[in-house]
Amino acid sequence: MKRSLLFLLAIFFLTVTSLNGQGLLKKVSKSMSDELLGKSDNKSNQPEPASACDKAELVMDMGGKLQLDYTELTISISDDGRILAKDQHADNYYIVQNGVTTGPLKPGDKRLKGFESVMSHDNDTDSDSESDTKKNPWEGNPYITKTGDKFLLTFGGKNYGPYAQIQSFAITMSKDKFAALIVENIVVTEDQGKAMEAEMAKAKTDQERMDLAMKYSQQINQKMMQGSILPKCITNIPGTTYDPAQGGTFDGNMKYDDILVNRSDKIIDLQGKTIFSLTSEASASDDIFISTDNSRYAYYNLGTLTFNDKKILSELFNPNLMKVDGKIYLAYMYYSPKKNSIMQCKIPF
Repeated sequence: MKRSLLFLLAIFFLTVTSLNGQGLLKKVSKSMSDELLGKSDNKSNQPEPASACDKAELVMDMGGKLQLDYTELTISISDDGRILAKDQHADNYYIVQNGVTTGPLKPGDKRLKGFESVMSHDNDTDSDSESDTKKNPWEGNPYITKTGDKFLLTFGGKNYGPYAQIQSFAITMSKDKFAALIVENIVVTEDQGKAMEAEMAKAKTDQERMDLAMKYSQQINQKMMQGSILPKCITNIPGTTYDPAQGGTFDGNMKYDDILVNRSDKIIDLQGKTIFSLTSEASASDDIFISTDNSRYAYYNLGTLTFNDKKILSELFNPNLMKVDGKIYLAYMYYSPKKNSIMQCKIPF
């Protein structure tokens, strides 16, 4: 109905416009023909998102030779600041560094070195992930290696452990501090359990089985009395008094160059001091960011950053903390329809 009406209007202009109106016809003919053929430039006419800022920096130009659709890309940021964009449909990768885009690159290209963990996560299936977790939950972590049934933690040229379990591990963004929640020993390891079962199966009499049960019971009681089966905090950060009984997991991404403990209902530091109590919305968010002076926090969920002063920024992605010229910023990205580019804004934080 709409196109029929536009077609009649076009005929009307062609038949009744005088010589003085020829200029008007030239001005409207292109937009009319585009509308009639369904070729209106919707992308460039779309408004900028609510998160757009005045001093936005260009991250990736989607036009030119690339001609990419930002809705089909996944974006990741490496520790050194490089950006990896993956085209979900073409299995192509693009690396963005200092505003320059390299690609398309196929898996296996040596220029993708440093992004292996991101790429393997993209290609993992649920069954593979579950299998890897059972085999070694710290597979791929450069600081943790498995030695037999235990885990050895190496940081700053110093070895810690080995430990039966490493329940939580975090490092600062500058990679100079760490904190881990460990268990030195567990009552019975998987291999020990199998050995016990094998010995019990070989027992020929009830008395032999009773003797073995008493032996294993004494070993278990001895471990429990030593207290080595309880979680402990190890770290290279001076003044740490955090008690694992307080609960929570370590997080090195909430605050730049600091490790905090996320207890879901609140954020505490390694001295046990409460930094912020969290709302239920913040507790359920994907990421939480805390300012350097502990005066502000923001949480991210479904494309929206919400600050504790009620400020809200929407239509954005990839929020992260960064240091530029010694200053800390909370940065985020957004897509600009006007520029057909991914842009980045930085908030002093």
